[in-house]
Amino acid sequence: MKKHYLLTFILVGLLAIQLHSQTLDGYSKNSVTKQLDFEKQFKQTVDFSRFRIHLEAITSEPHVAGTAANEKVKDYMVESMKKSGWDVNVYPYDLYLSKGPGESLVELVTPFRQPLNQQENILSEDPYSSNPNLWKGWNAFSGSGDVTAEVVYANYGTKADFEKLKDLGIDITGKIVLARYGGNFRGYKAKFAEQYGAAGLIIFTDPADAGYMRGPVYPEGTFYDESSIQRGSLLTVDWTGDALTPFEPALPLDGKTKIKRLDPSEVKGLHTIPVTPISYGSAKEIIGKMKGKAVPAGWQGGLPFTYRLEGGKELTVRLKVQQEKGMTRTNNVVGTLKGELYPDEWIILGCHYDAWGFGSTDPNSGTAMLLSMAETLGKMAKEGKRPARSILIAHWDAEEHGVIGSTEWVEQFRDELGAKAVAYINLDAAVSGKYFGTAASPTLKKVIMESAKQVAYPDSAKTVYEVWAAGKPEPSIGNLGGGSDHIAFYMHVGVPSISGGSSGPSLYHTNYDDLHFYKKFADPTFKMGGTVEQVIGIMALRLANAEIIPYEASRYSKDLATHFENAEKNVKAYNKDFKGFEKSKAAVEALKTSAEALDSKIASVLAGSQLDSKKTKAINKDLIALEKSFIDPKGMYYGNWYRSLYASTDPFSGYASWMLPGIQYETEMKSSERLSEWDDRYSKAILDLKSKMDTLLKNL
Repeated sequence: MKKHYLLTFILVGLLAIQLHSQTLDGYSKNSVTKQLDFEKQFKQTVDFSRFRIHLEAITSEPHVAGTAANEKVKDYMVESMKKSGWDVNVYPYDLYLSKGPGESLVELVTPFRQPLNQQENILSEDPYSSNPNLWKGWNAFSGSGDVTAEVVYANYGTKADFEKLKDLGIDITGKIVLARYGGNFRGYKAKFAEQYGAAGLIIFTDPADAGYMRGPVYPEGTFYDESSIQRGSLLTVDWTGDALTPFEPALPLDGKTKIKRLDPSEVKGLHTIPVTPISYGSAKEIIGKMKGKAVPAGWQGGLPFTYRLEGGKELTVRLKVQQEKGMTRTNNVVGTLKGELYPDEWIILGCHYDAWGFGSTDPNSGTAMLLSMAETLGKMAKEGKRPARSILIAHWDAEEHGVIGSTEWVEQFRDELGAKAVAYINLDAAVSGKYFGTAASPTLKKVIMESAKQVAYPDSAKTVYEVWAAGKPEPSIGNLGGGSDHIAFYMHVGVPSISGGSSGPSLYHTNYDDLHFYKKFADPTFKMGGTVEQVIGIMALRLANAEIIPYEASRYSKDLATHFENAEKNVKAYNKDFKGFEKSKAAVEALKTSAEALDSKIASVLAGSQLDSKKTKAINKDLIALEKSFIDPKGMYYGNWYRSLYASTDPFSGYASWMLPGIQYETEMKSSERLSEWDDRYSKAILDLKSKMDTLLKNL
């Protein structure tokens, strides 16, 4: 008995020593234990049952942006966050949007008349599939028209695919293009189809990409059945946000501040041809009757026919879309938990709440998790545990129509965000499965990895980090691309950002993304909601409570070296005489020395004497300014709204991440004309970042 007590005493003592000696980036040795206690209490306060309650409440009805059902979700979120003790504000905007699917049809005309299905089947296994408020498949920002024409198959409808059709001598002028989802943003399929003279576009999900060739289909499995349809926006203007108010917030028309709006006729990128999505069950009725030449290698899909480039004169299809567009009121909901010491430094967490249907995985698994987190942090604040910096939780509207709600808010508060925002953490569909992962700007990679080490993975002896890393020295962290609400924060204003959570199977943008699918396939145990809340919450709290913001400065030079190496390879693939980005690479080497010295100096300062609060505040202000070195007012040649030299949305695919986007654009165009200019612009930005770090080193 005595030996047992002695062993316990020794183990407890060793644990106490370990906790006392543990270091945390951004924390002095005197504050580490306090922060770890804070995190421990936070994890204990997380109520895993709340995620399911919120998810069921907000995804019991379809709620597209601009509908009464979406207003009800907004009201639920406002009430929930206010009850949790948050200061809640609603930010209204009047946006130029499609006012619903309108009228549409797709039918064979010859060799015989046959209307084609445009909505998912009602399934006895899925009670939500019979909801009368579900809409047929549609694409927001389609043009209107009624076209009967021959058919041309364009594979994925990428820029390269349309160029291939031209090379093959296929004329699509006046014809209806049939393209499958994948390869690029659907809006670019419409853009290229219109550019090459098509009279209309039909988009379908091929079974080779997401249907029976991948595995069992819904409701037995997680892949698209023959009636599943991917909805989505087609908006492809040269900026992100409202189509009529580039660079300016689309404030209410009846508000005090008047915003000048473009006329829709002035806006390039608003499509004029009719576009609609269909299922592969409907697409097979067209593809199976096509009689032209067989498609090139790589263009064959999964339907049981040889895919053909053309349908021939005997096959004609009618495509009709009548879709009204106009001003639509939308609302962002932003709650603030005011910081105790640094209220004007913001940690922002966000997820959009509008959906194409029920949105149980996309996006509202993220919404439900954030509502639960608001309750957890609110409860702790009432007990005297308030974060040092302000934490904001934002619920964005109209993301599905083109990442609009968050962009308008960023444009409205551009200057404040530039000065105050420490980080933006994007959590779109953040609890849609069991596979944790993230994409992040360089400075935030370490803090998310360290946070994941503090949380147990459900039904496992491992941490989330260990499952995520899967035996590697470090888990893979992606680069931020397009398609979600981090865009304006990171690529327009230069706020360090991260986007992530737990992913899994998806019936993306279909009417089947509902609670039945979630409970059966996404997370039947409902344990991931609380798990992700713990990981993201710890990250937010580490950023919020640190004396010195825990950015990893040295990650810039490490990542930049890789990006420039890749950029040079891409250029040399078409220009063998290219000498390289010599100025930029020299700047990266110089930056490496300063960045490593800064990380080391901050750690040394934190390990030493008590920090002066006034000095600390000045240091953090300078740290927030680091990322702004990459914000270039001139912006990109493909759209000057995109101001980050570091990362951008791919302007040809809409989803992919472009690193060093100024150079990447030249590469895509196979141009060497501006490479010298970009070497100058990049080296200048990198040396500006180095200069900021050198100033910080002097002031520490």
